[in-house]
Amino acid sequence: MLGLSEFVRQKTKEVNLTQEEFADRAGVALTVVRKIEQGKENLNLEKVNQVLKMFGHTLAPVNTREISV
Repeated sequence: MLGLSEFVRQKTKEVNLTQEEFADRAGVALTVVRKIEQGKENLNLEKVNQVLKMFGHTLAPVNTREISV
């Protein structure tokens, strides 16, 4: 299972965009994309979801007891 930073990094490469281009298209600051890709923990959920919407995803609570690894 990919973490958030790996997911965003992989998807950005798949669409062949630089961090700057991706941030511009997602409508967020470049620092937001960089923080996500660096795995920073203090992120704005609204901004994270704005980034994830570019790939048709959103961040939502998950019951970890129901996840089989």
